[in-house]
Amino acid sequence: MTLGVRGVVFDAEQGRILLVRHTYVAGWHLPGGGVEPGETMEMSLARELQEEGNIILLGAPELKSIHFNREASRRDHVAVYLITQFRHDGRRRPDFEIADARFFPLDDLPEATTPATRRRLAEIFEGLPVSAEW
Repeated sequence: MTLGVRGVVFDAEQGRILLVRHTYVAGWHLPGGGVEPGETMEMSLARELQEEGNIILLGAPELKSIHFNREASRRDHVAVYLITQFRHDGRRRPDFEIADARFFPLDDLPEATTPATRRRLAEIFEGLPVSAEW
């Protein structure tokens, strides 16, 4: 089984979330990635958030949902966490993996925000039923 994590980094004061744009796939996505051998899911989440968005966790993330991502493989599952306690250590410089990472208002997401990202946000912030599928 392949396990992945995604973080919904929510700045409640300003009503914004962090999205990332990769160099190798189109659209704006929730930050995250694969769980490496020897890592817990929360360790992986903390590593990915720091690598992709200069986010440092200051409190426990809240597991919101787990989804089957059949587009990735027949064995891919993704855990989605809500992060409200964090420190942002400044804007991240683009590199070979991440072209951009920034905060956007929930009510004004970029047009290229992926459908899966929009579904996860609607499940968390609008109370839509949680889908088992990514």
